[in-house]
Amino acid sequence: MSLTSNYPPTSRVGYVLKRYPRYSETFIVNEILAHEAVGQEIEIFALRPVEETHFQDQLGQVRSPVTRLRDKFSGPEPFWQRLSAACEERPAALNVLSTLDGIVSGQDVAQALDLAVEVRQRGVTHLHAHFGTVATSVARLAAAMAGIGYSFTAHAKDIYHEYSAPQHLDLKFRDADMAVTVSDYNLSYLRDTFAAPRAVRVYNGLDLDRFSWTPPKPHAPEILAVGRLVEKKGFHFLIEALRLMRSAGRDVTCRIVGAGDEEEHLRAQIAESDLADCVQLEGPRPQAEVIELMRNAAVLACPCVVGSDGNRDGLPTVLLEAMAIGLPVISTNVVGIPELVRDRDTGLLVAEGDAEALAAALVEVIDDTGLRQNLSQRARALIERDFDITKSAGALRAIFAKSIERRNRKQVA
Repeated sequence: MSLTSNYPPTSRVGYVLKRYPRYSETFIVNEILAHEAVGQEIEIFALRPVEETHFQDQLGQVRSPVTRLRDKFSGPEPFWQRLSAACEERPAALNVLSTLDGIVSGQDVAQALDLAVEVRQRGVTHLHAHFGTVATSVARLAAAMAGIGYSFTAHAKDIYHEYSAPQHLDLKFRDADMAVTVSDYNLSYLRDTFAAPRAVRVYNGLDLDRFSWTPPKPHAPEILAVGRLVEKKGFHFLIEALRLMRSAGRDVTCRIVGAGDEEEHLRAQIAESDLADCVQLEGPRPQAEVIELMRNAAVLACPCVVGSDGNRDGLPTVLLEAMAIGLPVISTNVVGIPELVRDRDTGLLVAEGDAEALAAALVEVIDDTGLRQNLSQRARALIERDFDITKSAGALRAIFAKSIERRNRKQVA
């Protein structure tokens, strides 16, 4: 399938998201803003309540309306009311429940009924979900009930994590008009594992005007890390690398920006490593502050690993942001990261979980100003070529439009 990067706006599209907004999902906000910039009409549907208290500052620029679907139900009467409302909008909706297999839960069904009604009443002609778990479960069912198509973006956790309940990715790929994933590594895995012929790769992108390039500061000493404090980010290996650097007589300064379940363990590791005076856990910060930290740092460390439960990163957005800005990056050879961080070309790569190699790479990048300059320039060139949000969003609009066109042709025939 040929994806046109500057595809114009199409009919109204519904974005189905588990939670909106989420601090870590800046790529979704970037995507929606890029659609809005060319006049694409978007309706956002959120399935679960907001849990976080910190959000990225560009969130206030989103103009698309947000509908928060009810997520708690009790007793049979509300369910029958929803089913009746859906059938009133489209009589064939009832048939879907008997023909669509792999339904995960009654909650999914109830929310899909509500979503199908909203879709019909608001003139939404296509649904797109992010992550192949609950959002796609609901979008798949609602689209069938409403008689429209759906697509979804599979990222990383939804592909590789070992969930206790089946997620029926095979059925979701089968029924989707098109599926998107964010790296060639993912695409190859999905095609081999799920026989997903209608899957394509569309890289996440950035607003490159917001992330303008400046050369790295030649004598900046600080190491920066940004991400959720969870196992797959590998920050425990970064702290061990910092301990090794300190033991070798190096002055060490590091900020780790983010929040998460591993915070207590990381604080204990910092204390046990006698690094409390030079390693700071900053908590979550607005994106404008993160950008400023990036412009003043020496290097971004992103030591991702495959978690014990199979969870892993696809292509961390923070790598895109740092490389766009001009900050040299060091990461690991996990999943699709080598497509972005090309060793000694656009950054440095080390083996996952290898604290000694990470420490050596950090020392090399901090000490070699010429290397930092070269990595910075080549990284920005790659971001401009392959990770511009205007191109990525245009490719998605092409997917939406082709789905709508195919279904319209079928209805006419």
